[in-house]
Amino acid sequence: MSDSQSSNSNQTPTNPAQTDSRSAKARQMLGMKGAASGETSIWKIRLQLMKPITWIPLIWGVVCGAASSGNFTWNLENVMIAAACMLLSGPLMTGYTQTLNDFYDREIDAINEPYRPIPSGAISIPQVVTQIFVLLLGGLAIAYSLDLWAGHEFPTMTILTLGGALIAYIYSAPPLKLKQNGWLGNYALGSSYIALPWWAGQALFGKLDATIMILTLFYSMAGLGIAIVNDFKSVEGDRQLGLKSLPVMFGVGTAAWICVCAIDVFQAGIAAYLISIHQNLYAVILLLLVIPQITFQDMYFLRNPLENDVKYQASAQPFLVLGMLVAALALGNAGV
Repeated sequence: MSDSQSSNSNQTPTNPAQTDSRSAKARQMLGMKGAASGETSIWKIRLQLMKPITWIPLIWGVVCGAASSGNFTWNLENVMIAAACMLLSGPLMTGYTQTLNDFYDREIDAINEPYRPIPSGAISIPQVVTQIFVLLLGGLAIAYSLDLWAGHEFPTMTILTLGGALIAYIYSAPPLKLKQNGWLGNYALGSSYIALPWWAGQALFGKLDATIMILTLFYSMAGLGIAIVNDFKSVEGDRQLGLKSLPVMFGVGTAAWICVCAIDVFQAGIAAYLISIHQNLYAVILLLLVIPQITFQDMYFLRNPLENDVKYQASAQPFLVLGMLVAALALGNAGV
């Protein structure tokens, strides 16, 4: 027998079922669509409730805020403080938001995502409530500590944290439950993912003023588009429970176009502002980063938003978040 034949005979064939199982477990830990159920470790279940995949934009937002402040310098102290702010924005406050959302969405999750920890019975309601309060109090403690470090006379970080917690509550909980309205809910989500962590990074290393707040709220309209993408996975459950998500109100096709227009137009608007403050190179780079997003919108999302939502986000969102950093660096360079 030849060496190549021997080598081939010793190779272990790939088992598609094992591959699918590993993928489902990974999705479970990250809190993604298509996860497996049946996890028994309470700590893994708690982590699943916190949806680690959703922490990344918030952590990135802190980076953008630090960059736009124009005052961040690379030393150990600043890196540690930035890391603490990322812990605040990502695992703690986003974890709080996601756990709170799962708590109030347990009925609709039983339809759309029955593998989630609460509808599957993997964790009890008292355990979920405890987790919500622990994450919130931990976030407030770190926010107050960051205010002390920054020497804030006004507790900016603490107020931002309380504001974010309030938005998370009225987004998920009755009677307001903003997520029942496709426009208000998605903008609340988009601004929480872009503006709030950006403000935190800006306030920590510089001055949070009206200009930065308005610009990031404008940028959050692109975040509204990203938030709409998440509505497509739950369109059937939303329709059954009477939730007015954009895919339910306008239909899947029209909602997909609203989504991509919001993402592209408002990024272009930020580029136009950068040109107005003579940051032309940054504006060109930002516009160049929009082009692959449009390409992936055409390739995946607009053709079948129900099937390709995850594939589209994985392909296009890296360019959007890179564009955020480009805009932040431009603002820092311009001293805005």
